[in-house]
Amino acid sequence: MPRMETGQQLVSANGVTQAVRVAGPPDGVPVLLIHGNCSSAAFWEPLVRRLPDTLRVVAPDLRGYGDTDTAPVDATRGLTDFSDDVAALLDEPSLFSSAARPVVVGHSLGGGVAMRLLVDHPERVAALLLAAPVSPYGYGGTRDLTGTPTTPDFAGTGAGTANAEFVKRLAAGDRGTDSQASPRNVLRATYVADPASLGADEELLLDTLLSTATGDDNYPGTAVDSAHWPGTAPGRRGVLNALSPAYFRIADELVAVAGKPPVTWIHGDADVIVSDTSLFDLAHLGSLGVVPGWPGADACPAQPMVGQTRAVLERYAAAGGTYREVLLPGCGHSPHLERPAEFVAELLRLTDGTVA
Repeated sequence: MPRMETGQQLVSANGVTQAVRVAGPPDGVPVLLIHGNCSSAAFWEPLVRRLPDTLRVVAPDLRGYGDTDTAPVDATRGLTDFSDDVAALLDEPSLFSSAARPVVVGHSLGGGVAMRLLVDHPERVAALLLAAPVSPYGYGGTRDLTGTPTTPDFAGTGAGTANAEFVKRLAAGDRGTDSQASPRNVLRATYVADPASLGADEELLLDTLLSTATGDDNYPGTAVDSAHWPGTAPGRRGVLNALSPAYFRIADELVAVAGKPPVTWIHGDADVIVSDTSLFDLAHLGSLGVVPGWPGADACPAQPMVGQTRAVLERYAAAGGTYREVLLPGCGHSPHLERPAEFVAELLRLTDGTVA
């Protein structure tokens, strides 16, 4: 199989100058790759090398990441700022042939962006491949499989949950290992289950993490005080607030979407970021004694992130769609890095149109 090479171009779309990695022939089967939080399009590079050159691969840097403009994120729109940017690329002739319907692949936050893109533009999406996606009920602050809020103001979600030391080191471009909160150590400990899976690409992948724009309008965003534990609630600006269930709750819209293209959900059982026992969910950390003052499981249970996604996709199927769950034993948050053969197989299954 020929090695697929990527090039980068700048595209002005939706009022944002977006850096976009492109590979494969313009008339190839279109694939749109949407990266997750604290990364960039280059996070897909190890995957793209493994893809056949019959695909047209387009991978944008989302706003505030990589080489795309550091445009502000209006958290009250959920992830719609991101999905609107991506949707505008679908009509760019230098990227896609006319009326392209790509297979859309979304990782983590990018999975939420892909869901939003499907809801808003169902006629433009051929299929979804969701890789360790954020729950359709957002990140944190909900207690059950139907996304019931834990508190009225979604306390314990949003920008106030970010590790201040990590944000400081991210902003400084720190590449060291002297702190558990250093970007390199976070990459090794949470993006994958086994740091060895980063291999020779570790520096490239760290570059993507360090490309994250920090501040009130981007990562992590603004926070407000809350009367509820743990004392912080989401503000109205920035990435982590856009992920909060205060603003990102797409479950019902996803179930109701017209056309219902096939969905494949691929995730690992050793993921510590998107998990029913996530190490980034303050409710779960409270239950472990890491965050003091936790009011107990009745008042503030951990969010069942994986269970919520499964429940919503089951509703999607019951409403006329189809979905396929691929659970990878021993895999962490980045299936395309950790289990590339299985990931490529699932992607090609969608691009070949062989879904059941």
